Amino acid sequence: MVCTMAFLRALLSSARTPRSRPGLSAALPADEAVLLDAPDERLSPALVAAALGDFGPAAKLLAGTRDAADWETRDRCLARLVAFADSRDGWLTDWLAVAPGDPDALLVKAELAVRRAWASPAYAELLREVGPLITAAAEADPRDPVPWRLALDHARGTHAPHTVFETLWEQALLRSTHHYGCHVAALQYLSAAWYGSHRECFDFAERAAEDAVADSLVQALPVRAAFALLSDAAAAGRATPVQGERIDAAADLAIGLSAVFPAGDPWPAEVRNLLACVLVARGRADEALEQFRLIGPYATSFPWAAVADDALGGFLDTRTAVRLRVASSAPSRGRAGRQGV
Repeated sequence: MVCTMAFLRALLSSARTPRSRPGLSAALPADEAVLLDAPDERLSPALVAAALGDFGPAAKLLAGTRDAADWETRDRCLARLVAFADSRDGWLTDWLAVAPGDPDALLVKAELAVRRAWASPAYAELLREVGPLITAAAEADPRDPVPWRLALDHARGTHAPHTVFETLWEQALLRSTHHYGCHVAALQYLSAAWYGSHRECFDFAERAAEDAVADSLVQALPVRAAFALLSDAAAAGRATPVQGERIDAAADLAIGLSAVFPAGDPWPAEVRNLLACVLVARGRADEALEQFRLIGPYATSFPWAAVADDALGGFLDTRTAVRLRVASSAPSRGRAGRQGV
C-alpha cells in the first residue's frame, strides 16, 4: 500500500538523506534500536515458552489478568499470543487437550479463529461459523469483557444490523465501562468504512473520551477517528477544512494522554505512534517530533502498516523526515496555521 496521506508522503520523500546526519538524533534511539510491536517484560517469557511448546507461562499470565480483573492487560496479551499462535499453535492445541474448559484457553481459541476468519476473502461466512467459539469464551467467565470485544468484531464482519451491535455494546459496557478494546471495536463498526459515518464515529469517540478517566486509553479514541478521516480524505484527494478543528482537538486530547505516561513506556506506544502520524499529517512537526521522543524504541504496526508497505520502515522514514523538517529552520505552522490533508 502506498502512503495515503499527501503531507505524510511529502515528508517521506524528504527522508532519503542519511538517517545518521549529525545533530538530528538527539533524544531519539538509533534506528537499529527500534523494535516493531516489542512484547513487554510480562509477555516475553510466555512467548518464548510457547515457541518451545510450553503453554504454562501463557496460561499463568492470562489467568493472572483474569483473577485481577485487569482486562486491558488481558486483551493486549491475548492479541500478542494469538498473533504467535497463528503461525505456531501446537502449544494451544496441547493446552486445550489438557484443559478444554479453561476460560483462558477458550478465549485464545476464539480469538485465533476470528483472526483467521478475517484473513480470508470469505470472512463473513467463516466468522458466522466461529460464533459458537465466542459464545463459549463469554460463558466461561461472564465477568470478562474481552469476548464481547470479539463479539463486536464478529458483528462487524457478519454484517449484523445496528440493533445487534447495540445489544452487544450494552453487554460489553456491563462488564467494563471503559474497556479500550471494546471501544475500538465499536468505533470500527460505526466508522464510515463499515456501518456509520465519520461524524457518527467522531461523536461516539468524543463522548467516550469525555466519560473516561484521565489516564484511560479511551482518551485516544478521537485521534483514531481523526486518523480514519484523514486517511479517507487523502485517498479521495479531498481536503478536510470543515473537520480541521475537530481533528486538532482530538490530537490535543491525545497529547494530554501521552503526557500522563513516562517516556519510553510501552503501554501507550500505539497511541503515541498514532498521534505522531496524525500530527505529521496536520503539519505539526515539532509536536510530532516530541511524540517520537516519547515513543522511544517502541514502534507499532498500527498506524504505519496503513500508510506504508513496510511498517517499521514507514515509522523510521517518517521520524527521519520530521527530524529533518524541524532541524531545517523552516517556519513552523504552529496552531494558528495548521494545514489539512
